[in-house]
Amino acid sequence: MVILSMEIPEDIKEAKDVVQTLLKAKKTLRMYPQNNPVYQKTLEDANERFRDFFAYKNTLTLKIKQNSILYEDEQVFYSPEKEDNLALFFFKDGLRELTFNKGLSQEELEEFLRLIALDFDRDAVDDDVVTLMWEKDFQNIQYVVDEAYLVDADAENYEQVAEEKIKEQVTDVNDLMRAYSDGFTEEDVKSLSIVPLTDSDLQALVKELEKDSADKIDKLVAILFELVRLTDQKRDFEDIAVYCKDAIAYAMKHGNLITALDLMKRSHEVIDNQMLSEDEKKHMRTLTLFLGSEEVVSSLAEMLDSGVDIEEKVLDEFFGYLEKNAIEPLIKHLGELKTIRARRNVIQALIVLGKKDIQAVARGLDDQRWYVVRNIIYVLRKIGDRRAIEHLLRTIRHGDIRVRKEGIRTLGELGAREVIPTLRECFSDPDIQIRVATAKAFGHIESEASKRIMLDQITAKEFRDKELDEKKEFFEVLSHWKDQDVFDFLVKVLKSRFFFNRAKLFENQACAALCLGFLGNKDALPVLYEVRDSNNKLVSDFAGIAIKKLEYGT
Repeated sequence: MVILSMEIPEDIKEAKDVVQTLLKAKKTLRMYPQNNPVYQKTLEDANERFRDFFAYKNTLTLKIKQNSILYEDEQVFYSPEKEDNLALFFFKDGLRELTFNKGLSQEELEEFLRLIALDFDRDAVDDDVVTLMWEKDFQNIQYVVDEAYLVDADAENYEQVAEEKIKEQVTDVNDLMRAYSDGFTEEDVKSLSIVPLTDSDLQALVKELEKDSADKIDKLVAILFELVRLTDQKRDFEDIAVYCKDAIAYAMKHGNLITALDLMKRSHEVIDNQMLSEDEKKHMRTLTLFLGSEEVVSSLAEMLDSGVDIEEKVLDEFFGYLEKNAIEPLIKHLGELKTIRARRNVIQALIVLGKKDIQAVARGLDDQRWYVVRNIIYVLRKIGDRRAIEHLLRTIRHGDIRVRKEGIRTLGELGAREVIPTLRECFSDPDIQIRVATAKAFGHIESEASKRIMLDQITAKEFRDKELDEKKEFFEVLSHWKDQDVFDFLVKVLKSRFFFNRAKLFENQACAALCLGFLGNKDALPVLYEVRDSNNKLVSDFAGIAIKKLEYGT
């Protein structure tokens, strides 16, 4: 009898190693300073584990459960304990999925490891993991968050605990009324003991009152538009528009987005009515401008920040009624919002509205808060209008590196010729992150001129002395041009012979080998086979990775 054994795929083995390395780094980086050899060795090991994995796959996606981590439905980590439970560490802050892309640099990996090494129980850390990751703006680390299920790490049976707390806090209004009714039937009223209402009782009563108010505002809206249907006086239209604005303000202040949306739908039905004159319609048109006023937008921001569950389609429909006058107040409140979800919603609204007025959005680049400026740059990139370039060019000289990176990335993606001279200056920046971001920007432009600039950078004398991680990024960008010029250049680098600065030049050869793998041209295989036998381990390893990529597409 032949027994068949199921061999574990290599990428799953590597994924397990990566997760174990993350757990080790989380402990170690908390204990040692950055200049300590143990810290450096841990960082190098983590970088190597990711590099080993990326030899098989371009992305590593980890699904986070409460006590386990999965990769492609295979369990790569499990712990039922509270201490040293990497899965629970992510899960309790709402993280449900982590994805690492092949472009992950050592600097970005170090930032991520230092972030997860923070002791959120003892350190002076106000934010959670999700907020800190959002602020880092990782380029090659993405995550999926389920904000509806954020739980305390001490609550193992969090669903049961939450349910029990709700039962403890809420008192049925019918029970309250029944209690008071029974009290008045007692024979000896003088002996009654007056018991004050608890906080939960008051909350229940407030909810009932709010529900009653909501019913009344809906009825008021229906009455107002019935008056519109019946009236034939211009003065009545003006008065009704004023009442409608008051109704919108009241509904928004009380978190009733549905009623405000219903009112806007009805007003547009009036505007579309062919039987009404323009003088009569103009009063209804003022409601759209009022919707984008500071008063209404302020209520909207408060509603979004409160965590109220609003259906995405409802919010998108509401944004669809806004006009460009809403841009300024939306930018103002963007810098004041506390939650990630609220900021995302406002950013999405600005993307939609910004297409109507690029200049108004671009004025947000003058904001004193770096995070607002970075978000405005993101909005302009998503809009994709090249008219924004003249405003974006000044952002690459901003005082905050995060703003400069976002500005460089956006200019690259907009890809116009006029950005090339300004971007080229950024190669001289003392910060490696800016230089790498600049190289990636030229990769997005993908013009003949940008290719020549990248080749000039790599062949420059000073490039030889750069760090390996920076060299890899530059060579990987070069693989965007899958033409004969680039192929011949890479082969020439691989075949170069040298006697001085051998270590640094071997790094160039290793990166050239890796880049040939990215090009996808199998004509490179003979020269890659040749250098795979190199005495230099880095060249040999990178050539092996490139060969696997060309032969197996991994």
